[in-house]
Amino acid sequence: MGGVGNYVFQGIMGRQLSKIEFGFVNSTISFINLMSLPLAIVAAALVHYIAHFRASSDEARLQSLLLGSQRYLLKATVVGTLVAVLLANPLSLFFEFPRSGLMVAALVTVLLGMWSGFAVALAQGMSWFRRLAIFGLIAVGLRLAFGWYVTKKFSNTAEAAVSATAFSLLANFALLYWWKDLFKKAEKTEAVSPWNREFGIYLIASAACVGGTFLFSQGDLLVAQKYFGKGVDDIALGHFTAAGVLGRSIPSMVGPMLIVLFTSRSGSKVGAAATDQKIMLALYGAGLLCGAVGLITLRNLLVKFIFGKYTPEAAAMVPTFAFTMVFVGFIQAIATFSLASRWFKLALLYGFAGLCYWLTLLFLGKTPEKLLQMMPIGAGIAFVIMLIGWFITTRDAKKAA
Repeated sequence: MGGVGNYVFQGIMGRQLSKIEFGFVNSTISFINLMSLPLAIVAAALVHYIAHFRASSDEARLQSLLLGSQRYLLKATVVGTLVAVLLANPLSLFFEFPRSGLMVAALVTVLLGMWSGFAVALAQGMSWFRRLAIFGLIAVGLRLAFGWYVTKKFSNTAEAAVSATAFSLLANFALLYWWKDLFKKAEKTEAVSPWNREFGIYLIASAACVGGTFLFSQGDLLVAQKYFGKGVDDIALGHFTAAGVLGRSIPSMVGPMLIVLFTSRSGSKVGAAATDQKIMLALYGAGLLCGAVGLITLRNLLVKFIFGKYTPEAAAMVPTFAFTMVFVGFIQAIATFSLASRWFKLALLYGFAGLCYWLTLLFLGKTPEKLLQMMPIGAGIAFVIMLIGWFITTRDAKKAA
């Protein structure tokens, strides 16, 4: 539902903003996600540990860990806030964002996202997927309504559109209503810090996976912002980001399966749970392929929905994004499964592959044609490398068992 809501939001913004402003909206959101990476890494590591002890039915240990994780995540949020404030300006200069207003909107959204994500991370670890889905739906509605209103009534700029994302994050704060459920009898529980040597190693692996996912799925937007967001290429940024919105919808539409898979795999790796996980992987792969076929077939109609009219420049870019994001989707599945299985070497390989992929785009993708040419090639090579690593790791795991 979130993927559909994002597409509708893009349709509203594509019709009410100029193409360059539409491009700035998407590149700024990518920048926001970049600034949010540190907390996302910590949250991913904590989710694994909370899910592990929840599956073990060790209630006393779970409550101690939850309380300790709350304090640890609070500290990480404070540190992440300070890092975001310090790095926002130098990073915005590197990626050549044209206005300080964009960075102000981005920073506000980052800060709201960090603090609202405080409750989301713990709720995910408790497998409260129904509640997360409900509030996710509310957030989508807030984003659509607020985005339409401010760009229609006040300002048709990227800053106004980005503020809609910030406003929608307020819905996540409602999860704090169940604070007592998250921390039962916290006043009688001794907090146990999740930090130990094992957690430190897992945190490094989480950094590789979360960072790799960002670089594979959104890194191209920052490259496009750096090279196309000015001068004669400004319209190209709008076309490129529109095609990217459609391409990224392929893995994002089936992405919730990976969230469930990660939590399930973190808690159990044998028996019926393992079988269900394999079925979920198969359904995820089928969803990627069906999504790509449907996107390529309907690309003219979908591009028309975004801009209100058929735009051949954007439609021509869609097949390249579709092929790239199918590769990216499969790579993400391997990485998610690896992280939940504690196959740390494969997780680190994923992060390294994502960095190499992004650096290749940064150094070689200085025109829309070059960037589009490099994306499927780079993603395809990374997929082959990860697939080989997957087979080697599973073979070694079977021998060890």
